[in-house]
Amino acid sequence: MTKNYLIATGLSRRGLLAAGVVTPAILTLPRRAQAQVTMTLGHNAAAGNPRWIAADRFGELLKERTKGRLAVRVAGAEQLGNEQSLLTSLRTGAVDMTVNSQGSTSALLPELAALGLPFLFRTSAEAFTLLEGPIGTELDQRFAKIGMVPLGWWDNGIRHVTNSKRAIAKPTDLKGLKIRTPPDPMTIDIFQALGAGTEQISFGELYVALQQGVVDGQENPLVNIASSKLFEVNRFISLTAHKWECSPFLMSQITWMRLSPADREVVRATAKEAGELQRKLFLEADSKFAGEFRANPKLQVNEADQAAFREASAKVYDTWKAKPFGDFVDRLVKTARG
Repeated sequence: MTKNYLIATGLSRRGLLAAGVVTPAILTLPRRAQAQVTMTLGHNAAAGNPRWIAADRFGELLKERTKGRLAVRVAGAEQLGNEQSLLTSLRTGAVDMTVNSQGSTSALLPELAALGLPFLFRTSAEAFTLLEGPIGTELDQRFAKIGMVPLGWWDNGIRHVTNSKRAIAKPTDLKGLKIRTPPDPMTIDIFQALGAGTEQISFGELYVALQQGVVDGQENPLVNIASSKLFEVNRFISLTAHKWECSPFLMSQITWMRLSPADREVVRATAKEAGELQRKLFLEADSKFAGEFRANPKLQVNEADQAAFREASAKVYDTWKAKPFGDFVDRLVKTARG
């Protein structure tokens, strides 16, 4: 019995059922397919960067696993705004997800910056092992209080210094140089302890700032230096390895609460797989670019005296243990060194 028949006879389903003309099974109609949900994911990485590739892969996998019901519009290279504006949009729900930097995110969650204490981690693997334990759980809880849900920790690498003036072998070589840092109090504290001047400039504006001499140098992992072509305007690359940073993959709590429990599981599992891809690509690229930079006759790559840098930046630990969340910093340091 079709819908047209019911309309033509003027009989209701209830009436037909009561009369025994049709059975409940025949009256059972297919449930309406759940509407497609398109979410936005913004980040600042350049095309080809592991963050860019993994974010795109996340969107592809999520669409595939939900048969198109959950889709993601990925916008990199600050298309949806710089990192600070993305975080604001995330809290209001205007943007659903962002893979942001540790520095920018620490403006909202200051404790996060402590992951970048000087020489706290020798490798990214050490940091991720720590974040998979109680410290990571505690950070998840702190993120919840500011309206964000961490979906994973992506790699932003061990960081090094580049500049246009000279090789940096020891901290005193930084004297008189103006170094661009992200808006991250930890990085600012480190470079001021090392004797450099600091300037906060959006990553999207960094190439031009270096080209025009607004700042002399900057600090980033080799992957970012390569993908954003910063080596074109900073030929001195000094391997200081002064700190490690993560790129937290965050979802708006507003968006998260709109998802069903089943969809949340799919999102988390997909974010985990994309994060593993990003970490793998990051390590591979870091090794690749280290070789390429050394082989480039236009560049000068040098090993810095890390012992001297450790000594000069050691007082940063005392500064951060004295902050209101110093107990967290103390637990972090003990766990990392335990």
